[in-house]
Amino acid sequence: MSGRGRLTVISALGVVEILAWGSSFYLPAVLAGPIAADTGWPLAWVVGGLSIGLLVAAIASPRVGIAIHRHGGRPVLATAALLLASGHVVLGLAPNLAVFLTGWLLLGLGMGCGLYDPAFATLGRLYGAEARPAITTLTLWGGFASTVCWPLSAFLVEQVGWRGACLAYASLHLLVTLPLVLGLIPRASALPTGPDAGHRDEAPLTSRERRGFLLMAGVLVLGGTVMALVSVHLIALLQARGVALAAAVSYGALIGPAQVGARIIEMANKGRHHPLWTLTVAMVLVALGLAILATGIPAVAVALVLYGAGNGIYSIARGTVPLAIFGVERYPVLVGRLARPGLIAQALAPSLGAVALTYGGADATYGLLLALALANVGLAVALWGAR
Repeated sequence: MSGRGRLTVISALGVVEILAWGSSFYLPAVLAGPIAADTGWPLAWVVGGLSIGLLVAAIASPRVGIAIHRHGGRPVLATAALLLASGHVVLGLAPNLAVFLTGWLLLGLGMGCGLYDPAFATLGRLYGAEARPAITTLTLWGGFASTVCWPLSAFLVEQVGWRGACLAYASLHLLVTLPLVLGLIPRASALPTGPDAGHRDEAPLTSRERRGFLLMAGVLVLGGTVMALVSVHLIALLQARGVALAAAVSYGALIGPAQVGARIIEMANKGRHHPLWTLTVAMVLVALGLAILATGIPAVAVALVLYGAGNGIYSIARGTVPLAIFGVERYPVLVGRLARPGLIAQALAPSLGAVALTYGGADATYGLLLALALANVGLAVALWGAR
């Protein structure tokens, strides 16, 4: 592997992640309204493009993990940049809803090749057992995706319209993301050779690994469900409890800084504790925040700071816990497999939340969120036995 400094590599990958997340997962938050208003396409279908993309990413993720294991992350991340750029070109030129949704198929493939899980796998492939600090630092960069890209998207829509905004993101992936990957992400070292070398990544899990895999997959499913539900429905849930719209938006804005602050604290610890501590603390903080909201205690700001802090370090644990439990050799492969259930959960969760709000109201939805969060605390504790 190249002797290029880790800080340069992580910084380049951080910019890549900001643009990847901001132009895909966070895109509909700003563009969905203008798209629906301009085209007359149903808003539910416009927003549903993201769910389609997440499902495509879920389908692709296991193969992406194997590709990173065998060839390193550089070619996969470069492919992600091309796919994301292509998807945005299709969105920007789409004459009808069917073509628009086809663009999300391409964006979904780009997400599967370019969001956190492939980035974590890339760092694991490059740095092996020493990847934990790099993964932690990368999540700090990724925490600014919405902070950077929501205002950028709004500015672009105002200046050149939503179609121009999509084409601008395509240009950013070709002119910024792709050169960063090809210029600053080093090639991974060659895998060991031998008669079985090409098939080790597909070897069956041991019973201990299988138990750990299933528990971690459960954590990712519940964690992804909670995150997506809160991201999509938080404002409506707060308003249902009598919080004015402006105040609800202000409260929601506390989540981002809390995420970044918690990640900085985790970085300051310099890996002195096992990653399972990070995961367990993350799940407890999320559960505490949601418990305050569910019980109606008048401490919304405290609740969302706790939730945001837990969600922030949960992103770190997603990458570091599998490395600690499964080891270096098959880390990219197992991260790819683990990504699938979590992405499916994120794709389906907004619809689940809509059903809960429609038929059960805010109280039932708060109760659902709390139950999921408490179950995840239990799964995190159970993972200690799979170390």
